[in-house]
Amino acid sequence: MRITVVTPTYNEAENLPKLVSALFSLPLDLRVLIVDDNSPDGTGRIADELTSAYPGRIDVLHRPGKQGLRSAYLNGFQKILDGDSQAIVQMDSDFSHEPSALVEMAKLLESNDVVLGSRYVKGGSVDGRWSLWRKSLSAFGNYYARTILGLPLHDVTTGFRMWRRETLQQLPFERIQSNGYVFLVEMAYLAHCLEFKIGEAPIYFADRRWGKSKMSIKIQMEAAFRIWQVLWHYRDLKKAGKDARL
Repeated sequence: MRITVVTPTYNEAENLPKLVSALFSLPLDLRVLIVDDNSPDGTGRIADELTSAYPGRIDVLHRPGKQGLRSAYLNGFQKILDGDSQAIVQMDSDFSHEPSALVEMAKLLESNDVVLGSRYVKGGSVDGRWSLWRKSLSAFGNYYARTILGLPLHDVTTGFRMWRRETLQQLPFERIQSNGYVFLVEMAYLAHCLEFKIGEAPIYFADRRWGKSKMSIKIQMEAAFRIWQVLWHYRDLKKAGKDARL
């Protein structure tokens, strides 16, 4: 199964070469699409250099500036769907997502339409160095979203996901409105409304190894409000179920 990992980057010059090396060491048929938003630290230039180091295995989508997580992934999905990959991965570029987890996720995808890398199933966990406050905030944010939306999943806020090509082709991307953190919740809810089979693989979610985190309390507070907008926005799709697939 050919898998393409799409990873958005903004100031990830320290992480990107290490991530690519780790990905290509896995026993999987992997390709990587880097979506860079004109990073001031030269991430885009490094991405171009990596295409020469790994001929035919890396592609780079350069964008003129920061345009948000939603458009980064949706642009990436469209580009990958024009190719021959059978599975598409959403993955952070800062090593908070452990590359080795892709092996188990690929196995689970054989019997699911999408697989979530989950911190909250048996075997999953978050960085042990996190404070009690941060662990509680993360767990509550996830509980809040899945409770309001009625999602029968353990981790709806995870950004580590592997999709079947056919699943993404049947999602109405034009309906997706959220950006940033809540975009991830919206995609999970959209897949649930359309009655796709969703699996969860345990992952260890680590603090980024290099660079500075882009998550903030403001972003999480905004997400709490927007969860209700997601619920309202898909009320018709929820009723229609799989009949609403493209």
